[in-house]
Amino acid sequence: MIGILSAWRAVAAMFILNGALFGIWASRIPAIRDRLELSHEALGYGLLFMAAGAVCSFPITGRLTDRFGAVAITRVIAVLYTGSLILLAFADQFWALAAFLFIFGAFHGSMDVAMNAWAAEVEQAYDKPVMSSFHAMWSLGAGLGALSGYAAVQLGLSVVQHFLLAGGVVVGLALALSWVRWTSRQSEAKTGSVFALPSGALVLVGFTALCGALGEGAVADWSAIYLRDVTGATESIAALGYAVFSVTMVLFRLAGGFVISRVGPVATARFGGFCAALGIFAVVSAGEAGLALTGFALMGIGYAVIMPLAFSRAANDPDIPPGQAIASVATLGYGGLLIGPPLIGFLAELMTLRLAFAVLLPLAVLIIVLAGALKRAG
Repeated sequence: MIGILSAWRAVAAMFILNGALFGIWASRIPAIRDRLELSHEALGYGLLFMAAGAVCSFPITGRLTDRFGAVAITRVIAVLYTGSLILLAFADQFWALAAFLFIFGAFHGSMDVAMNAWAAEVEQAYDKPVMSSFHAMWSLGAGLGALSGYAAVQLGLSVVQHFLLAGGVVVGLALALSWVRWTSRQSEAKTGSVFALPSGALVLVGFTALCGALGEGAVADWSAIYLRDVTGATESIAALGYAVFSVTMVLFRLAGGFVISRVGPVATARFGGFCAALGIFAVVSAGEAGLALTGFALMGIGYAVIMPLAFSRAANDPDIPPGQAIASVATLGYGGLLIGPPLIGFLAELMTLRLAFAVLLPLAVLIIVLAGALKRAG
């Protein structure tokens, strides 16, 4: 068996690639929107196609991963995912963009399932709680991808040129760094519904992931608007909301393995739920930007390890193959990322944005209540 550092590097490269391709796309959304002259509503519908593609891909990829092995599936999808990014640059009307976003979302979600299954194999083989560090690498990759968009704009690169150059470089480096001798587990897929949701103990694991993902999605899409409209922050200060959330999330994900090895997954998840609840309370009660930014930072700490812990627990389920177990939890988790932003918007229309964010508070408390489900089986 290869050394843990080589194994970690290989899987981390795939997580960085997945995050980077997402960040590259996200950084050029304004340019694509302006070129196609899309309204906010039309863009929102387009993004729903991306989410739908991801959710549809989870169970299918889970079965393929169990059948052919996580390593092989991850590497193949890495190439296809990069190609789907480049495809987005050629969309010339809304329906073309929607179709390409569905494909992009499907490969993004497929790679997410496969690489998490590979990460779980590494974690199990070396008996080290490293899943959280892999998710930190995803966040790092997303940040680097977004920075490439800033650089592309400064250099005057078109979207096509940017996606071809950045996508080609990052996939080449990631595949080279991931090329290690690793044999994945393979098993015949069990009979049953292809689009199965979590069952048994994984239902609670999935709902724990859902609570965290709802908050994560809400902060990603609404933190800047909250700071600007509720606290009266300037546009530049408002942009810091998601930045501080992301920084604390990366840092705690990097420290997550150490914390989990000392106090265990259940206590770590409960600490995360407490930090998230405290952060939400700070955001909702904030009258000025400083307190709200502190709240978003606490939310980053709180949500950081929830999804990694959920994937680790799913991969260790004694009754369901890892690929299918991870796919079922991902369906609920990414469902939260899909539902969170529109839910906040709908509630903000009915009440106020401040009260809409308050809905996240009982969900954070629910993480504390459900944390026992994240205890590793056996």
